[in-house]
Amino acid sequence: MKFTFTVMLLVMHETGGLNKPFCRMLEFLKQPVVVTAEINVNLVALTVMGLVNRLWALSYPRAVVFDEVYYGQFVSLYMKRIFFVDDSGPPFGHMLLAFGGYLGGFDGNFLWNRIGAEYSMNVPVWSLRLLPALTGALCVPLAYQILVELHFSHCAAFVAALLILFENSLITQSRLMLLESVLIFFILLAILSYLKFYNLQKCSPFTAGWWFWLLLTGVACSCAVGVKYMGLFTYMLLLAIAGVHSWHLIGDQTLSNVSVLCHLLARGLALVVIPVAMYLSFFYVHLTLLYRSGPHDQIMTSAFQASLEGGLARITQGQPLEVAYGSQITLRNVLGKPMPCWLHSHKNTYPIRYENGRGSSHQQQVTCYPFKDVNNWWIVKDPGMQQLVVSNPPRPVRHGHIVQLVHGITTRYLNTHDVAAPLSPHSQEISCYVDYNISMPAQSLWRVEIVNRESDTDVWKTILSEVRFVHVNTSAVLKLSGASLPEWGYRQLEIIGEKLSKGYHQSMLWNVEEHRYGKSQEQKEREVELHSPTQADISKNLSFMARFTELQWKILTLKNEDTEHKYSSSPLDWITMDTNIAYWFHPISGAQIHLIGNVLTWASANVATLVYMCLFLWYLLRRRRKICDIPEDAWRLWVSAGGLCVGGWAVNYLPFFVMEKTLFLYHYLPALTFQILLIPVVLQHLTDHLCRSQLPKNAFSALMVAWFSSVYLVYRTFSPLTYGEPTLSAAELRALRWKESWDILIRTH
Repeated sequence: MKFTFTVMLLVMHETGGLNKPFCRMLEFLKQPVVVTAEINVNLVALTVMGLVNRLWALSYPRAVVFDEVYYGQFVSLYMKRIFFVDDSGPPFGHMLLAFGGYLGGFDGNFLWNRIGAEYSMNVPVWSLRLLPALTGALCVPLAYQILVELHFSHCAAFVAALLILFENSLITQSRLMLLESVLIFFILLAILSYLKFYNLQKCSPFTAGWWFWLLLTGVACSCAVGVKYMGLFTYMLLLAIAGVHSWHLIGDQTLSNVSVLCHLLARGLALVVIPVAMYLSFFYVHLTLLYRSGPHDQIMTSAFQASLEGGLARITQGQPLEVAYGSQITLRNVLGKPMPCWLHSHKNTYPIRYENGRGSSHQQQVTCYPFKDVNNWWIVKDPGMQQLVVSNPPRPVRHGHIVQLVHGITTRYLNTHDVAAPLSPHSQEISCYVDYNISMPAQSLWRVEIVNRESDTDVWKTILSEVRFVHVNTSAVLKLSGASLPEWGYRQLEIIGEKLSKGYHQSMLWNVEEHRYGKSQEQKEREVELHSPTQADISKNLSFMARFTELQWKILTLKNEDTEHKYSSSPLDWITMDTNIAYWFHPISGAQIHLIGNVLTWASANVATLVYMCLFLWYLLRRRRKICDIPEDAWRLWVSAGGLCVGGWAVNYLPFFVMEKTLFLYHYLPALTFQILLIPVVLQHLTDHLCRSQLPKNAFSALMVAWFSSVYLVYRTFSPLTYGEPTLSAAELRALRWKESWDILIRTH
């Protein structure tokens, strides 16, 4: 329903006492100025209902609810500008939540350590939950517009919007400081924008509106991916649909070659270039905001850590840039797995014999130690000279130079030989050489290979250079195996000499983290020097692309230990909603919030999907036999709408079957949204093409009224578990346990 308002401004000829120049200025207003505005009452009503539905009593409960304990930590870190890494996805969603905290004046001071903890007065709960609630509310009118753009009736579009409005699981997820509603909003916005663009393509290509909706499609796709990587599924679907449409465009003989090329370039710009640029911009803002050192620094490289304020940057401030003969250094392994660690030695020796009966060299142990320690310091020595101090001027070490590494505290040389490593018998043992006078000479020469060099004359640089140490005698490469040594090795990590190694795996790469120019030749003075802070100037600022590449790689490869969660579930449980999640429970009143969907809507969505697939296959087989049960326009509409809705459901659901991560019911919500959009598609098709006479149509309409009334009734029935109020009695809670597998919390006293 649309209302049109027209405002007319009329300037009369009589200008009375006005001067003539002013009259001439008003000559152009002799005709009425008309301003016309169209208001879609359906859209306005749905938007208002969505806002009321999602924003009502938004600050309740004033306590940490489920994953708010997770996202809240990142919001606090944003407020304090402290760097962090979240392996669950890109930073855009976290930044949106933090923006809500910023608008509410949140200072970041709250301990996010327990679900159910009461928020202190400095936490702006309403502001933190506002953005997810707004995006959840806007999903209602978006669903309406998507059905309209698919050329379905306004009645079908209204049904789709109301089903989204009364879906309990979507309401619950959008009223909390969580990201699923934000993700679904950008997914639906991308779908709507592409449909509007596609419909304009037929009549007015390259107009302002055409460009606006095409560009908005790319922007919405990048935002969806930036909130959660699950958004990538819908982005790939839209790229596939755009690819099919582009293929048809190429075959359009009415278009010139230049016109086709312009169409393809426009789509490439809007759907590929802009999303990539925006994705990079999310990380740029993220890294600009978080410039302070924090608890997640240790998993990043030394160069990255040094680019942050405080932390390693404070420790390494003033270090010399170029490593020279006589430099005192600590060497950190670049891999950082299973934990960040530094090349280390101590006075203890390898056991004469291991538990499996193999023998060792009984020389001084060399390990990788995951903590800062004075025993992590080494001295770079020129094999042709005895001095352990830096000359004046310093002689820098370059790529390909031969060095000896002297352990700073014990003054023993880093060594390897043809003795099996303790836990990796096919590799060589790494030790600090002890001369037992048993015909086992020292083999302590190492060739420095700078892997990220720009030329073969590059100087070995502090923090910036990633180096390999290749043993001169045996060609073994100094490597972190990652295995933990037994008690005799204090559970530190094993270091080995990898034979015949090709390539540059990160476990073989080392970088200098702390560095000073040694000045003391005497051992006692040198030990004091090793404990003292460094002095000198150095700039180690990384480029944005270097920091982005490292952070992106960490996000993709960093895996927290997945532990079985009480409310974790499998994708098979989601379709029939055999699981739920208890989000919050009040310890005194017994009020609670659960992630439970509208049972009737979920069942209807499954039936609609099954009906669509059966009818689609039936029509397809019949058309193969040259039998057309429905008109060609109806068939194209059936295929396009189903391809979008069923395709959206499939790409957002099926990938979870191969994911190795802890899964929860809320992972299904994007797929469910596409299924809900399919329900009115199927209903209108059944009404238009299977109910041929008026009597079946009337009966079907009556059935639909009863069905939708039941959907609303189920929504109202479960709303106490959706909103957390009113508080229900034990008997009322038992009555809501419609499935034995649901975990409804009932107080026994």
